[in-house]
Amino acid sequence: MPLFLLQKPKKKAWQMKAMDANRYATKKTIAQGMLDIALLTANASQLKYILQVGEQHQFYKLMLILISLSIVLQLLVGILFVAIGSLNINKQQDQTAAVILNDVILVVVFIISVVNVIISGFGIEYSSQPLRLIDQHAKTP
Repeated sequence: MPLFLLQKPKKKAWQMKAMDANRYATKKTIAQGMLDIALLTANASQLKYILQVGEQHQFYKLMLILISLSIVLQLLVGILFVAIGSLNINKQQDQTAAVILNDVILVVVFIISVVNVIISGFGIEYSSQPLRLIDQHAKTP
């Protein structure tokens, strides 16, 4: 049997399978979730720093509130990602819910971005000097 009969014919661009919108949306949601985890990790590090420095930081209470707000909102977005990831946008009834959830996620992510810009503005300063914590139990004579 000739070799050319055993080979599969190559598909032309117009013959390729149409893109599955549900698969694309699922991959997009997973990628967004990964970015959310990265920001959550950064906020956890900032929270640790601000708690170690304590009241010495000029904007301690503001930073504590903003970082905590960012973390709570990120957890909310994570829950919404799980909800939207479970939807099948190939089904008509899931499409409406997906559009609404997507809009809510967009607004919450925008708020998280603004909160993190404010956090950056008030600064978590890192220096080359090691962090020195004040000894709560000062030496008494």
